[in-house]
Amino acid sequence: MSAPRRAVALVALLGTLFLLGGAGPASAHSAVRETTPGEGTVLKSAPKQVTMTFTESVGITDDSLRVLSPENRRVNAGDTEHASGRSDSVRVPLDDGLADGTYTVAWRVVSADSHPISGAFTFSIGKPSETTASVSAEPAVNPASGALYDIARYAAYAAVALLIGAATFVLVCRPASAEPLRGLVRAGWWVLVATTAALLLFRGPYERGTGPSTLLDPELIENTLTSRPGWALLARLALLAGAAVFLVRLGRGAAAETEGPEKEQVRPKPVVLAVGGVLAVGLAGTWAAAEHASAGIQVPLAMTSSMLHLLAMAVWLGGLAALLTTLHRSEALLSAASVARFSRLAFASVAVLVLTGVYQSWRGLGSWDAVFDTSYGRILVVKVCAVVLLLAAAGFSRRWTGRLTDAEEPLRVPVLETVGVRAGGGADSGPGASSSSGDAGESTSAAAGDGSDEKPENESEPTSVPGARRGALRRSVLAEVVVGVVVLVITTVLTGTQPGRAEIETAAAEETAAAGQRTASTTLIPFDVGTPGGQGKVQIVLEPGRVGENTVEAVVIGPDGGIATVPEIRLSFTLASQKIGPIDAGLTNKGGYWGTSSLNLPIPGTWTMKVTIRTSDIDQVSESRRVKILR
Repeated sequence: MSAPRRAVALVALLGTLFLLGGAGPASAHSAVRETTPGEGTVLKSAPKQVTMTFTESVGITDDSLRVLSPENRRVNAGDTEHASGRSDSVRVPLDDGLADGTYTVAWRVVSADSHPISGAFTFSIGKPSETTASVSAEPAVNPASGALYDIARYAAYAAVALLIGAATFVLVCRPASAEPLRGLVRAGWWVLVATTAALLLFRGPYERGTGPSTLLDPELIENTLTSRPGWALLARLALLAGAAVFLVRLGRGAAAETEGPEKEQVRPKPVVLAVGGVLAVGLAGTWAAAEHASAGIQVPLAMTSSMLHLLAMAVWLGGLAALLTTLHRSEALLSAASVARFSRLAFASVAVLVLTGVYQSWRGLGSWDAVFDTSYGRILVVKVCAVVLLLAAAGFSRRWTGRLTDAEEPLRVPVLETVGVRAGGGADSGPGASSSSGDAGESTSAAAGDGSDEKPENESEPTSVPGARRGALRRSVLAEVVVGVVVLVITTVLTGTQPGRAEIETAAAEETAAAGQRTASTTLIPFDVGTPGGQGKVQIVLEPGRVGENTVEAVVIGPDGGIATVPEIRLSFTLASQKIGPIDAGLTNKGGYWGTSSLNLPIPGTWTMKVTIRTSDIDQVSESRRVKILR
């Protein structure tokens, strides 16, 4: 494989690892804070409406809340709407004169960070009853649509890094020839245009949980174009059109403008840098406006931090891709001045990444308790450990390359200055990276140090990096990029995890609401024994769902939606964290349902409830669900 192709292959590898890091199902950043009526409550009279409050603002459609009667009949009296102008609360009015029984609320909304979330809960009027309401157990996102959307989303991240980073490298570092980098800039622009258009089409199926066959559904496209993510994507296309004009004119103007014996590019005019900066900031804003930074606390500061974090990541990652391409094109000389400029640029990126990363981590955690008590905090700890390994690898790489440099003709710009950036840092803005500014500062200070042998930037004879030292620089960049990819992959996982602040807040709200409202817990569990007619659901009502004596009623609903009889139902409870169980509920046939009034659960916690349904002498199936037992 030729040298240029190896450089392209490395960039492709980075993109692939980005995708692998983010291809799993994302944990939505918004969660249910409160429902009225509360989950599992038994009301004396019928409510006028159902209201749900989330930890962040959510997007809705007309049927985001569907309230189903025990006979599986919709009892909504109108469309779903935001409650009292609050973006984090939704409600739907109900029909008058609702009969007694158990009602099911199936809900589906879009979290402020653009992830769809869904679920269901039940409440009862008068007393709990059997219900034939059918609620899909499918995930909130169709797997095929979700995979296509994720591929486009992370490819867009890689493309914006390539576009902004390579363009910045040309304008700021001013290599002897920009020709090898024009292909990178064009590739970044075209990929970003294609992925943005794809996201506009994939957004509808992604939000609604439908398959790719609904890609061109006019209703879904219209909903996308009138939503905040849709507006952000349209704005991105408009900015890319402006960027195309800017890059074409910049390329024509720079073609004949060179200086010095080795034809180093001239310093761009301030207006050129200003226009390029505005376009880059605008592109970064299309991510911040549509994702997690646009909701929660301190939104203006969070969006600013998110934009700066994305820009710093793009300058670093895209700059490394540009540097690798330049190093692999032997006909293009890389001057020591260009190396020093990229070193200073890298240091500035590190400073921004560190500051924004610390802020975003604080915003996501909220308290020290969230560091080890939440998934977000634990992943963040793993990321910090990976950054420490990265810094160790960078230090070893610097010492190794320094020995190679000493063996060549004197050139006081350290070879590893170009790798002043260390990956690491924040969350929620996308797959960016940041780290300690100490090592980066060390590289930069070396670049700008005593200047004993480095010629000033405006000197007419820039020094080029010799061949052997170009090889050492190439290897050191590759080494740090490979280790940095680990941090980037962890970062993509972190951006898809519910922030610790929201997780703790949601848990506390659920405890408070349940302690004051819940008098029963209802769980609907689908089952399939694998034989004809062996499918159905079992509804388990646990009352009061608290420590001590509980009553259990288990009703089997057949494939036709009617009450079914089975030879046996077994039910047990296990609290693995306390090594308690399994506790057999001891269900007996009560004539139409199975139940007991003497289930004793000794301590509160999230128990695993295992139900076994036997439909014949030889056919049976077991299913497990988690149920919270209150104090």
